[in-house]
Amino acid sequence: MASGSDRNPIIIGGLPSQVPDFDPEETQEWLDSLDAAVDERGRERARYLMLRLIERAREKRVAVPEMRSTDYVNTIATRDEPFFPGNEEIERKVLNATRWNAAVMVSRAQRPGIGVGGHIATFASSASLYDVGFNHFFRGKDGGDGGDQIFFQGHASPGIYARAFLLDRLSETQLDAFRQEKSKAPYGLSSYPHPRLMPDFWEFPTVSMGLGPLGAIYQARMNRYLKARSIADTSASHVWAYLGDGEMDEPESLGQLSIAAREGLDNLTFVVNCNLQRLDGPVRGNGKIVQELESQFRGAGWNVIKLVWDRSWDPLLAQDRDGVLVNRLNTTPDGQFQTYATETGAYIRRHFFGDDQRLRAMVENMSDDQILHLGRGGHDHKKVYAAYAAAKAHKGQPTVILAQTVKGWTLGPNFEGRNATHQMKKLTVADLKGFRDRLHLPISDRELEDGAPPYYHPGKDSEEIQYMHDRRRSLGGYVPTRVVRAKPLTLPGDTAYAAVRKGSGQQSIATTMAFVRLLKDLMRDKEIGRRFVLIAPDEYRTFGMDSFFPSAKIYNPLGQQYESVDRELLLAYKESPTGQMLHDGISEAGCTASLIAAGSSYATHGEPLIPVYVFYSMFGFQRTGDQFWQMADQLARGFVLGATAGRTTLTGEGLQHADGHSQLLASTNPACVAYDPAYGFEIAHIVKDGLRRMYGPDSEDVFYYLTVYNEPIQHPAEPADADVDGIVKGIHLFRRGEAGALPAQIMASGVAVPWAVEAQRILAEEWNVRADVWSATSWNELRREAVDVERHNLLHPEEEQRVPYVTRKLSGAQGPFVAVSDWMRSVPDQIARWVPGRYQSLGADGFGFADTRGAARRYFHIDAQSIVLAVLTELAGEGKVDRSALKQAVDRYQLLDASAAHPGAAGGDA
Repeated sequence: MASGSDRNPIIIGGLPSQVPDFDPEETQEWLDSLDAAVDERGRERARYLMLRLIERAREKRVAVPEMRSTDYVNTIATRDEPFFPGNEEIERKVLNATRWNAAVMVSRAQRPGIGVGGHIATFASSASLYDVGFNHFFRGKDGGDGGDQIFFQGHASPGIYARAFLLDRLSETQLDAFRQEKSKAPYGLSSYPHPRLMPDFWEFPTVSMGLGPLGAIYQARMNRYLKARSIADTSASHVWAYLGDGEMDEPESLGQLSIAAREGLDNLTFVVNCNLQRLDGPVRGNGKIVQELESQFRGAGWNVIKLVWDRSWDPLLAQDRDGVLVNRLNTTPDGQFQTYATETGAYIRRHFFGDDQRLRAMVENMSDDQILHLGRGGHDHKKVYAAYAAAKAHKGQPTVILAQTVKGWTLGPNFEGRNATHQMKKLTVADLKGFRDRLHLPISDRELEDGAPPYYHPGKDSEEIQYMHDRRRSLGGYVPTRVVRAKPLTLPGDTAYAAVRKGSGQQSIATTMAFVRLLKDLMRDKEIGRRFVLIAPDEYRTFGMDSFFPSAKIYNPLGQQYESVDRELLLAYKESPTGQMLHDGISEAGCTASLIAAGSSYATHGEPLIPVYVFYSMFGFQRTGDQFWQMADQLARGFVLGATAGRTTLTGEGLQHADGHSQLLASTNPACVAYDPAYGFEIAHIVKDGLRRMYGPDSEDVFYYLTVYNEPIQHPAEPADADVDGIVKGIHLFRRGEAGALPAQIMASGVAVPWAVEAQRILAEEWNVRADVWSATSWNELRREAVDVERHNLLHPEEEQRVPYVTRKLSGAQGPFVAVSDWMRSVPDQIARWVPGRYQSLGADGFGFADTRGAARRYFHIDAQSIVLAVLTELAGEGKVDRSALKQAVDRYQLLDASAAHPGAAGGDA
């Protein structure tokens, strides 16, 4: 059995409770020393000594209780700050030019006739945090690896564009096309970091708040996973996530901190821009958000670096022998600090320093202007550099840097620290002049008074620009940059799909199991097998995937340091540092973040991974739909499996497990290719086509969603004349009607296809109706293709008008059409307008409930007998069946009595 790890102890801190005192005299000596320090030097001196002892104890690896919060001062003492290697004067000039261009770009985008807005204040507060990173830390991709992964705060995008403009990566024309992506194409710039919209520039979409920190954690973890499995050397990659203090209230922001600490992700740094403001007001007006976040991160096991004050505070803090200044900093609420950012030096002298003689004495030789410019740590390049260097050097834990700033910094009194500053998008002429003067830029009054304010560029050959280029060359290239170096994969041939295409014989299996069987064969492929990344939220056994445990193993960087309770079983739970399966616990958000990180590895690190994420379908698009949009925006690829699909299929679980709408939600995501297959041979062709589209020579930026079920059924072998093109495009004729005089058509998907087949038999034997059964593998794809056809016809009236695939496919089919599925009627209704004939849909509209499958289907009227009634109803509408037959059918099959239905197949949880 593996031994424990010093890096990740099970118990962090803790006090002795039942440990005997083996040397009471020594203990008393220590207590007497503490008493003497308190009596002779005071409580503050004793407190300082205790803090230094705790610090030394940690250095000596002595377990002592964690302090959940520390004083409201910088974590890194002035004496411990490293040498700053940059040219601070040049960097100040660079940053001033960047600040100006970012603000002017937004202001110009708000000009009359355009009015697309933007955000100025967020970047203004975080500009120094980014600039130090760009100049000294962020690694580019020119070395051939993935470089660093940087999650830029969404509202700061104008500053990132402004810096790229100075480096000649973007033109003035492009800056003027900010938020005008179509009207100014091809020069348009996206409002926020959107890789899908700017696929050569942005890497990570972050403006949906909370998803940036979540994505960064799992990106750092994926980097370790890639290294552990010898797929890519990510040892030099560091993940930086830039976040807002208000953003940290999102559950996703803090919800997965523990996994980063548990796995010792010291390749991860959060930089939280604590400007103390949300979008409309203070984050914690009566509290202290920095202190609150410190306690939360420390409690989760992170290394915390507080960057609160700039260097102008150092002399004052050095005088604070009795702790009165630190106490004032500790007890002043954020709302008051926000007010100080908007007031005069005299006001600060009177209200912050004025009511204590000791505080007044500290600043008696300072002017009001000097007091006014006592600054925040996030605006001091040397302090920021010290924090970043410490974060990179720290081992065994992820690091968070809590950097205090002022929102709207340098933009002038109308912006700085104001509650409304987030929504302010335009600077007046007076604002521009004051802003220019503060940044010391050579722009004349006339240039500001005549028309739109100009951009500023010091010239390609200027000292500042050459400095910027030199710094980026030394760090491996320009960021942000998205590069796709991955080559197409060599995909398996037909042999890998042969077993599942043969059907299940006399055995009944769920479509979930059919997929698992196929996946097992694909993972054996010597070319792509190792690239599969299996992901599930603590439900592998539910989906019959515990068979992968012994061979693929569960990824855990610490290995398995215990003897598994089921170690003697064939399918024993097995963890390994090189495991292939990601077992993320009960966290769909964490699993989806892993899916995105793995699915975009082809671009991030030039190594394609094939994620397969399997989950209860109700807890996918409904619970983490925002992340699936993030996945689409990040151009990630992979397979998403909504297992236990359908509103009536997961017997007994009831309302909150009864998914009858995820296919409809999936249809709203343009990158999602969604299928609802009925049988194994359909799954085989869909997966094969998905691998081709996502990982073949002409790869596409899509991901596949397959809904599979837990109801065991017999799977037929693939017909010799199988319509593979129809399976992939969304519909194929599964079984032609052979008996009966009146023609009709039944279209079904997923678990409903067997009901349609049964309805076909009843119609022929009892009602003289010859019904064909069509398997609609994708209602969504049929609609998507039809919409594209209509759009083309609308815009090209002079050309021969195209016909949607579903219309062409059904053009020779006779009789009315009845569509049925275990979904809401809205799902099959997507194609109603393109079906060439009378059309009725049946569906499970309403809330689900716990009961037998048969009772649920009778209640929703989607079972075989209800399909019979629907077909007869449509035939009666065409005058081919007497309407009296409808009442006969209702009575014969007891369609108004849910208890009269056969309960259906039981079991089959997988």
